[in-house]
Amino acid sequence: MRTKDVLAATAALALLAGGAWAQDKKQLVIVVKGLDNPFFEAIHQGCQKWNAENPDSEYECFYTGPASTSDEAGEAQVIQDMLSKPSTAAIAISPSNAPLHAQTVKSSGTTVPVMTIDADFTKEDAAVRKTYLGTDNYTMGFRIGEYIKEKKPDGGKICTIEGNPAADNILRRAQGMRDALTGKEGLAALDGSADSGGWTEVAGCPVFTNDDGAKGVQAMTDILAANPDLDAFGIMGGWPLFGAPQPYRDLFKPLADRIASGDFVIGAADTIGEEVAIAKEGLVTALVGQRPFEMGYMAPTVMIDLVEGKEVADPVFTGLDECTKDNADTCIQK
Repeated sequence: MRTKDVLAATAALALLAGGAWAQDKKQLVIVVKGLDNPFFEAIHQGCQKWNAENPDSEYECFYTGPASTSDEAGEAQVIQDMLSKPSTAAIAISPSNAPLHAQTVKSSGTTVPVMTIDADFTKEDAAVRKTYLGTDNYTMGFRIGEYIKEKKPDGGKICTIEGNPAADNILRRAQGMRDALTGKEGLAALDGSADSGGWTEVAGCPVFTNDDGAKGVQAMTDILAANPDLDAFGIMGGWPLFGAPQPYRDLFKPLADRIASGDFVIGAADTIGEEVAIAKEGLVTALVGQRPFEMGYMAPTVMIDLVEGKEVADPVFTGLDECTKDNADTCIQK
């Protein structure tokens, strides 16, 4: 059985078990983009820890989502179903398609407090939710861009690897990276012009992988073959590294010396799974990582505050971890 299938099955069993022992509890629901993604499994673990530490609470943290991260319509259906359940006290949504899922909430006419987690709604739909809990995604992308620019101050040819084209968190990271590379704000593309700071995004990029690690590695293989003079990859989610670690290693081991010298640069998001080990091996220039466990652990407390009408900050950021070959043993917050 594939790793992502095991994760999905494990999560599904956990949901069934949770529902069996806590049917009388009010549910603080976390809806993620897909149960097949190790990043969201870390959110699940944070949710479980909150439950373990609060056995006498009238609430339980309830984790769910569609089986596949690429199933936007499936996530919309899960959101709709959870909002219609009498036991749902509050809901935290990680939208794979921000406009679609904000519209799902609006169409429901719900009075249940809604927040976003990991990924936010667009600025236009910010009023649909009470707060956002998670990463400062623009800053995350900006830091990735700074690592790349440090090695290539005069620019070069780059390819951006993204996930879902309507995922607001990924779009914010990509914008942050472009702004760091160029020293400008809000450029929609890197076209080699003076405004682009010498950076050109090669044909076929950005690549949208729908959070599929194997697809990401294959895309990078194809881009390298078509562009032997490529200087950098900016990877806006860690899917190719944590979702397909061995194919990723196989692809970049021949470039290890170039990565070590800074002649070829890879800035990537996340620090989960095999990613930090890959950094220690020198097969990525830098990782800028989120804290998904903290998101899952903090979300129930934030939702309870919303239910009780308490004032909650907007946004609530969970911080970043930054890993390179030199600090790989100590880079993760404990």
